[in-house]
Amino acid sequence: MANIPTEPVLDSTLGLLRDGYQFIGRRCDRLQSDIFQTRLRLEKTICMRGAAAAEVFYDPEKFSRQNAAPKRVQKTLVGEGGVQGLDGAAHRQRKQIFMALMTPERLQQLSDLTLHHCRQYAQRWQGQPQVVLFEQVNEILCRAVCAWSGVPLAEAEVAQRTLELAAMIDGVGNLGFRYVQGVQARKRVEAWIAAVIEQVRASQLSAPDKTAIAAFAHHRDDQGRLLDTHAAAVDVINVLRPTVAIGRYIVFAALALHQHPDCYLKLKANEDNYRTLFVQEVRRFYPFFPFAAARIKEEFDWQEYHFPKNTLVLLDLYGTNHDSDRWQEPEKFWPERFSHWSENAFDFIPQGGGDYQKNHRCAGEWLTIKLMDQVLDFLVNELEYDVPPQQLEVKLSRMPTIPASGFIINNVKLNTEAQY
Repeated sequence: MANIPTEPVLDSTLGLLRDGYQFIGRRCDRLQSDIFQTRLRLEKTICMRGAAAAEVFYDPEKFSRQNAAPKRVQKTLVGEGGVQGLDGAAHRQRKQIFMALMTPERLQQLSDLTLHHCRQYAQRWQGQPQVVLFEQVNEILCRAVCAWSGVPLAEAEVAQRTLELAAMIDGVGNLGFRYVQGVQARKRVEAWIAAVIEQVRASQLSAPDKTAIAAFAHHRDDQGRLLDTHAAAVDVINVLRPTVAIGRYIVFAALALHQHPDCYLKLKANEDNYRTLFVQEVRRFYPFFPFAAARIKEEFDWQEYHFPKNTLVLLDLYGTNHDSDRWQEPEKFWPERFSHWSENAFDFIPQGGGDYQKNHRCAGEWLTIKLMDQVLDFLVNELEYDVPPQQLEVKLSRMPTIPASGFIINNVKLNTEAQY
């Protein structure tokens, strides 16, 4: 067996914080290998990129998600005790609760709620000197997903709960003030949702059928036991938080539309479902998740390398989506590339790879595509606005990232026929 190429440093943690989304890719290029090993926080870690790496990474016989996510990720982004930390039958059973929420009918309901709030917010935007789209889209999504999930959200709470959910997302890639804010926000949101679950279980609050709050509050395991309140709250949040996170993709779609105005008329016409091609290219081109983490269940050999048991492995999601071996001119924004994409489950992995019903880890990918499509249609066909000079740089050293200004728009006008 060959030795896995090794980065010649004692520890790469500072390099990860410095290079962000390009951490794995830069080292793969430097070592001329799609796999290398290093140390992160002094722990031996194998890093990989590419479709072949993704295919083995999502083999549930070889990799486990238990104890893979760093504590700082659990304390901000995913929580402790939720579906992301499960494997095998336990993961499949818990994921089925999520999948039952993602029916075409239910996704359409969330899409309709999102469009309703877009139109309401746009009426207010018409009278404002400028609008930070990122902040406003986050609020829209928070309102929509809470209503869709059966989670009561008072008008006076909207701004606070939106900021808390956003802080949980923003804090994951930082060890400083953003991280502290994310930890504090998670504690407050978990307490909020746990109280709602207890109210539902005590029949003090009605939980509409086919909603997340009803599904997790009433779910029983094989022994007939209700989910632990904390675990149920974590997984309800795993519906709310990722939906608010879609706000980043929506802002990236607006940025792409601004930077590639030739796409505008194509989106208006939407011939050959061009809007879907555009959405997929936004998801490929712009940074969302930098990488996924797992641990090796039992030692195995793959290609010419040996993988020791319990070793931490990172799969480069961003780098795989920009792999020049799979994507022609990967640094070019070109939606048409998806008109002839083979729908390989491992070369396009913005939210993870694998079979959606089996070993794909993200239950919300359909939801992401649906909401991006809906809001993009709204931006193109129902809204007119200008984009003033601002800081639109997307820093790949920042995780998660967004245009520095949050994407400011002004001179907003809602088309007359869309006002109601």
